[in-house]
Amino acid sequence: MRRLLLPLVAALCLGALLAAPAQGAFGLKELDTEIVAQGGAPGIPAGQHPLSVTTALATITEPEHPILGYEYPEGALKDLRVVAPAGLVGNPTAVPQCSSADFLAKVGIGDCPNASALGIVSTTISEPEVNPFTTLTAPVYNLTPPPGVAARIGFWTLIVPLTIDFRVNPDSPHNVIVEVNGVPQVTPLYRSTVTLWGVPADPIHDPERGTCAGKTEVSCPVSVPVKPFITLPSSCEGPLTFGFEAESWEGDTFTAPVTAHDGSLPPETTPSGCSKLSFSPSVSAQATSKSATSSTGLDFAIGFDDKGLTSPTGTAQSTIREATVKMPAGFTLNPSAANGLQACSVAAYESETAFSAPGAGCPAASKVADVEVETPLLEGRLLRGQVYVAEQGTNLLASRYVIYMVIKDPDLGISVKLPGRVEPDPATGQLTTVFGQGKYPVPQFPFSQFRFHFKQGARAPLVTPPACGTYTGQAVLRPWSGGESRTLPIPLEVNSGIGGAPCPPPGAPPFEPTLEAGTTDNAAGTYSPLSLRITVPEGGQQLTRIDSVLPPGLTGKVAGIPLCADAALAAAATKTGRAELAAPSCPAASRLGSVTAGAGVGDTLTYVGGTIYLAGPFGGDPLSIAVITPAVAGPFDVGTVVIREGLNLDPTTGEAQVDGSSSAPIPQILEGIPLRLRDLRVSIDRPEFTLNATSCEPLSLRATLFGSGGSVAARSTRYQASSCASLLFKPKLNISLKGGTKRAQHTALKAVLTPRKGDANVGSSVVVLPRSQQIDNAHVENPCTRDQFAAEACPRGSILGTAKAVSPLLDAPLEGLVYFRSNGGARLIPDVVVDLRGQFRIVLVGFVDTITPNTNPRLRTRFLTVPDAPVSKFTLSLYGGKRGLLVNNRNLCRSKQVAELRLSGQNGRQHNTKPVLATSCKKPKG
Repeated sequence: MRRLLLPLVAALCLGALLAAPAQGAFGLKELDTEIVAQGGAPGIPAGQHPLSVTTALATITEPEHPILGYEYPEGALKDLRVVAPAGLVGNPTAVPQCSSADFLAKVGIGDCPNASALGIVSTTISEPEVNPFTTLTAPVYNLTPPPGVAARIGFWTLIVPLTIDFRVNPDSPHNVIVEVNGVPQVTPLYRSTVTLWGVPADPIHDPERGTCAGKTEVSCPVSVPVKPFITLPSSCEGPLTFGFEAESWEGDTFTAPVTAHDGSLPPETTPSGCSKLSFSPSVSAQATSKSATSSTGLDFAIGFDDKGLTSPTGTAQSTIREATVKMPAGFTLNPSAANGLQACSVAAYESETAFSAPGAGCPAASKVADVEVETPLLEGRLLRGQVYVAEQGTNLLASRYVIYMVIKDPDLGISVKLPGRVEPDPATGQLTTVFGQGKYPVPQFPFSQFRFHFKQGARAPLVTPPACGTYTGQAVLRPWSGGESRTLPIPLEVNSGIGGAPCPPPGAPPFEPTLEAGTTDNAAGTYSPLSLRITVPEGGQQLTRIDSVLPPGLTGKVAGIPLCADAALAAAATKTGRAELAAPSCPAASRLGSVTAGAGVGDTLTYVGGTIYLAGPFGGDPLSIAVITPAVAGPFDVGTVVIREGLNLDPTTGEAQVDGSSSAPIPQILEGIPLRLRDLRVSIDRPEFTLNATSCEPLSLRATLFGSGGSVAARSTRYQASSCASLLFKPKLNISLKGGTKRAQHTALKAVLTPRKGDANVGSSVVVLPRSQQIDNAHVENPCTRDQFAAEACPRGSILGTAKAVSPLLDAPLEGLVYFRSNGGARLIPDVVVDLRGQFRIVLVGFVDTITPNTNPRLRTRFLTVPDAPVSKFTLSLYGGKRGLLVNNRNLCRSKQVAELRLSGQNGRQHNTKPVLATSCKKPKG
């Protein structure tokens, strides 16, 4: 005891004299790491358990201390950190652990059992007044680590206990880091050599074990299982390099790399024999649902039965460097999973530590799976972790779909993080997940089981295929040894229909969409938002196109609305969804309404919203509607979807038609995610745009829906305006005959109809001309045929005049020619056809005949079908003179020219008058 206490007293007495900073530079020298294979064989055998690993270091000293008269360390070592090469691992349960209480029970030697010995340490120190230099040998024990430390070893130097902690690097490559902190300054340290045994309980170490350390002709056998403590890496890519980092009590630092060697001449520094390492992983997988077209989780595991890892004389298998898992075709990402899903940012991921609380790093709402890891190196302990969805694009792999795996154990201070790339096939959605690419290889930690449990339920990340059967994917696992990869099948079974129903029959699934539509307020002649909803049952064909026809009279006011330009729509299609949300491509003034699309399977859908704009000509139609949908759901942004459909009016009925024949189909898959559109809601809610009909007859809104399997479904929903009786109907009609007034002269006719604002729209009109007017048969010899009219090739001689209609719904009047058109013999006299052109085309057909009240024939023209649309003014002008159709059969000035007018409103009201026609007759002088 005197020998132990004397250096302490001497060191304290010399403290004041030696406290001044040394003149030289603090540092370490003679750094060395030697690995000795079992049996002393040359080389560093990959995957084996060595006989020993010895690390040596010495402090840089002054040649001769001015007071002591012999060399003295330039600085006092405080902290030492040794970064071990990746793949060099240890088993802290290889021998029993000694408690801290036992380790500190006896000054200078402790009271640890010999069975807990892991190696020996030799330390050279100075002992003033005894011996300038003394080399002490002591046992190294396996200690019970404190919370937050993976493993701890300890030994005594004189009366000073020293502990060394083993931690796992929280960053890639997740290698072991050895730390000695707060080395006591009781006595100067000159040199230290620590030898750890590869298989501590091997009887070969009995002479140096525990209390036998430093003694001769003794043996300390133990009766514990013989287990490996150290396993060498399974990679032979380069020399094993240790990084030494030291700091003195004076604050000086020192770093240096050290290449390990085997002690032979010339020394070997790189592991060898990787080609001999076996690599026999296994995989298993089980979907949590076996029903077709259903949300499902996934239990996936990789296993190793590595007897060589735990055998004292065995060789461990190679660990996995890269894992590529290709899911069976048909198992795709579930859009419903995005509902409520969040993402983990790079900053949040990097803030994850072994000790961070749940949600302090990656948010809990970004979790998609749990992870469990079993390793023989931690017997009886299960490492747990989670898998999180990474932010799109701004992630560690700069990829669209990335997941972060975070495994942590606060008791052991272990934190292992690894990013993985998820790559869905852009055409089929088949999923490939890769861990270990690039600068983020899978850590070289041996394990027996690596289990993933992806969450199940309505928001599970996957969707099963649409048909029953066994679907097979594959896992390709690449070893660190550089040997051949293993390709293993992944079979998954689907054995029932949705919800456990019988398996769906082969062939295309059914297509049974439903349609609902109507205005919010159906009061006749008033503006009201229009809504439309299409739903598609689960498991059926997907919706690809919509053609729709609004009921007659249900129209829209396009007047005053600027059009979204083609260039703006093209630009929108190239933008990300978030970019479109931040800066819409179309002007707000072009907005007509909104669209909401629900995608996914089951009862929980993910909804995204879009905007409907009015756009210019498209696909031969005069106008179009453009639906721009930023496809942003949860953390996912799969771009901006632009769907454009033509907008036109039926030229005869005025029915609004939405034509999707020229549009690209509704996408079925975006960036590898099958959309599975199930619920489409359209709202046309622009103020004073959608105008209700003024007819209260039962009508219908019709739609033709197209399915992804080629099916076509015709659907309709009832529409009926209300309160039509409250609408008045009293339009004003002025008719005039201009030109020649004598018999046989051809007069020009002009009719001006002026409805009142707010009245019911005109439904039909019947005009009976005065007896003085008849058709000049010589002018009807060249009527336009129906084919010529359809081809827009009517002869000039068939043109009777012009017409013009002004509507508050349009920016400009509709104008056109009036033709005499044959009717195929359906009537004796050709029809009068008004062909109005402008933003839209409207064709009015008037039936011409003669009536003979009191045996005096009169010309009658009946327009029995007039579109239910508001017109503020309608003008019809028929030519006179040589091109005139009408001829006087008497002098117009001998009597008043009285017509008969019968107008019917769309609401059934009648307005009958007998207007006196204005003529060119001179008024008598008063």
